[in-house]
Amino acid sequence: MGKNKRRDKEGQYTTLPYAQLKSEAWRSLSGAAIKVWLELHTRFNGGNNGNVRLSMNEAVKALGISKGTAQRAFVELEEKGFIALQNPGNWYNRKAHEWRLTTKRMQTAKGVQVATNDWQSWRAKTKDGPPEYPSPSSIGPPRNPRPATGSNREPVKAISKARLGTKVGH
Repeated sequence: MGKNKRRDKEGQYTTLPYAQLKSEAWRSLSGAAIKVWLELHTRFNGGNNGNVRLSMNEAVKALGISKGTAQRAFVELEEKGFIALQNPGNWYNRKAHEWRLTTKRMQTAKGVQVATNDWQSWRAKTKDGPPEYPSPSSIGPPRNPRPATGSNREPVKAISKARLGTKVGH
């Protein structure tokens, strides 16, 4: 009896497991992407995964971000495996995209589909390639980059001690 009453007062909530919070994918998310992810979860009611709707304009108004930032946040969440586009929207029919939250199970006609948690397999891209196949490292310390200014054709002339501090030939 006490538990049900307490839940009614608190309302819905979403869990953030430590595995997710400490993942490379989560820690690499921008602040706007986290806000969009949380807003998508407020629209999840336990049975509508795959039909969670949040349009670009709704995200802009609800979260106080620009259209470009909202668009980048959706792309970032999709690339890193936190959401997946289930049904694309239609601008002319005023229908928002329908998203699937990969952290939640989904009810389908064939039964319950477990959460895919696609974010677990995301790895940051590096200039040398994926971490599974690192490129061979160079031997020795890294070289200093060449200065952006100056001439490469004129060598630097050494200053002799005789020329320093003397007034000979001036």
